[in-house]
Amino acid sequence: MTTTDDSPAATTARPSLRVARERFLSGRPLPQGVPEEVVAAWRRARFFGVPHDLEESAACPALSGESTLLGAARPVLDRIVPALGVGGSLLVLTDERLRVLWTAGSVPGLGACTGLSEQEVGHNSAALALRTRSRAEVHGPEHFLDQWQDVSAVSVPVLGPENGQVLGTLTVASRLCAAGPPHPQAAFAEATVAAVETELRARAGRCERALLDAYVRAARGPDRAVAALDGRNRLVSDAAQRLLTPEVLGVLERTAAGARHRDVMGIVRLPEGAGCTARVTPVRLDGGTIGIVADLEPLDDPAPAAPVSPPPVTLTGSSVPWRHAVGRAAELVRSGEPLLLSGERGTGKSALARELCGPAPVQVTDAARDAGLDQALSARRPDRLLLLRHAERLAQPGVAALNSLLDQHPDTRLLVTYTPGAPAGPCLQRLLDKLSARSVTLPPLRERTEDIRDLLLALTPRPAPGQPPLTWTLDALRALEAYPWPGNVTELAHVVRALAEHRRVSGPVRRAELPDAVREGPATRPLSPMEHAERAAILEALRRHGGNKARTAVALGIGRATLYRKLREYRR
Repeated sequence: MTTTDDSPAATTARPSLRVARERFLSGRPLPQGVPEEVVAAWRRARFFGVPHDLEESAACPALSGESTLLGAARPVLDRIVPALGVGGSLLVLTDERLRVLWTAGSVPGLGACTGLSEQEVGHNSAALALRTRSRAEVHGPEHFLDQWQDVSAVSVPVLGPENGQVLGTLTVASRLCAAGPPHPQAAFAEATVAAVETELRARAGRCERALLDAYVRAARGPDRAVAALDGRNRLVSDAAQRLLTPEVLGVLERTAAGARHRDVMGIVRLPEGAGCTARVTPVRLDGGTIGIVADLEPLDDPAPAAPVSPPPVTLTGSSVPWRHAVGRAAELVRSGEPLLLSGERGTGKSALARELCGPAPVQVTDAARDAGLDQALSARRPDRLLLLRHAERLAQPGVAALNSLLDQHPDTRLLVTYTPGAPAGPCLQRLLDKLSARSVTLPPLRERTEDIRDLLLALTPRPAPGQPPLTWTLDALRALEAYPWPGNVTELAHVVRALAEHRRVSGPVRRAELPDAVREGPATRPLSPMEHAERAAILEALRRHGGNKARTAVALGIGRATLYRKLREYRR
């Protein structure tokens, strides 16, 4: 079930796993020795409401157009399908949300599936590969679904060439492997993904050149206000910088991102008071649209710009980890029961908590100022949501009072933010365990770097009248996306604010203007497959123990100094 290590099915006989699964489904006690990871996967499937006898997954929304991943993968897949042995194997390509993009071959008894997320079909190798960012295998009764009990599957994530983000997964499924892991077609799956990633790198370079060529052609002539965008890269002339506001730029970025899936041409509707018009034309390559060129024209008598409220920075981001965490938190808070938001400092726990509270009256208390909760509990009103910030700073009396309150009133309307750090005492650990079933961990910024460009738009202060908005060169953006951001969104906000207030030059922000640590970036080196597997195991253990490095080291059976050294070595 893991990457290069043996699957739990290798150390636990499959007949025993079958018996354990039957007992789990019927609510009976499990036998000894069932791997914890397998039981946790079954529990997640039950929590998501997946029926074990599911025969056909719910239909996913139709995907508009051909994705970048599928466009690059199709030539590779068409070449290797004859080598697959279509009589007994199934090849499946998914996107980053585990929606099925392409399939070939068949496995007897295994029906078609439109999505492989755990919320739809329970535990499977594609979901595991997406979570661990490395090769993953799931065999027979490790699956939750009845129809997959005699199936072995191996999945490999497909990583993007620019930022290393997971673009999707490739899965090879076959009849149950009698010998257990490794899957006999594991090397085949890895080689196929390597070929797809090579094609993605080649296409990425061609797309950038095509966008640059289109920009150069459109920008010929004096004072042409032109911007070329493809959703990742941005080329802006000096004249266009004077017209672009953050709101207009946001509209053009969204138009460029959507241009891959539908034809975009003509005048684009801009926010009221934009002061200019934008006519866009598509940039095409190999018969497909890769971006847009926007020609900006100032209005003769622009109306004064009306104040526009930007979307809350709290909710900015479209990456899978971020949207999943925000969506899960919103779902839990609607039930009216206690909710715990945990995560590293600066990930936006307090800001997200305020968004979740909505417009209703809320009682806010900070354990940094009221560690014993004397003021909060004495003024508590049962009809109001209690927002408790910095639970890690609670004193012993405050923790005891909160535990007592939850023991007597388990449905107390309570929203708690917690930053893991020093080992929690027994009383605080009891509180965390009590809230663990209704907890959401916000991902650190280094795990959702694809959100950085959206965050830059949201965090950049509105420019003074007549001043161009803050924009970034491609080199600076890559440096920002490569930096690990130990202070997360808070640290990014400080960098953006300092640049907006103190830079003395015009034009896009260059890499040389960034702080030293961001500009130089972390030292990187290619990781071996074993190191990838070890890094994935360490990150999973850290998540399981709430970021507590001392407890993680004990669980992994290594010294704390060794854990810190490995984290430094594997930092990206």
